[in-house]
Amino acid sequence: MADTHPKFDIALVTPDGAVFDGEAEMVVVPGAAGEIGVLARHAPLVATLKAGSTRIHLDQNEVLEFATGPGFFKVETDRALALVDDAVSVKEIDDERARTQLEAAKAELDKLDAGESTADRWQLEQRVRHAENQLAVSGRTTG
Repeated sequence: MADTHPKFDIALVTPDGAVFDGEAEMVVVPGAAGEIGVLARHAPLVATLKAGSTRIHLDQNEVLEFATGPGFFKVETDRALALVDDAVSVKEIDDERARTQLEAAKAELDKLDAGESTADRWQLEQRVRHAENQLAVSGRTTG
């Protein structure tokens, strides 16, 4: 018990609902200026998040990792809240599906640049970033 850290409430929430809501020893999120690690009793904080890896350390032996999209992070007394546009558990990332999504979004961007599409550029760029982030977090390249 000497090496355990006190637990605190952590919620990882997307527009579709909570992906994780429970207690953990630590959370590490991809802050816009670099990774932010938070333990229990952390000072209050509000930060923007970029797409990347969010890791929730349930204890010293179990870590849940998610490919998360951009969003916001708030820390209050013994509570952390990450509001992100998307979160996919690393265990659930489908490499082939992510690659297919990436190729399709890039092809549509090419059509848009050539004047052959009226798709929304921002939406297509978000699809590219989401697929690239899943591949990066799962340890695969977008090569």
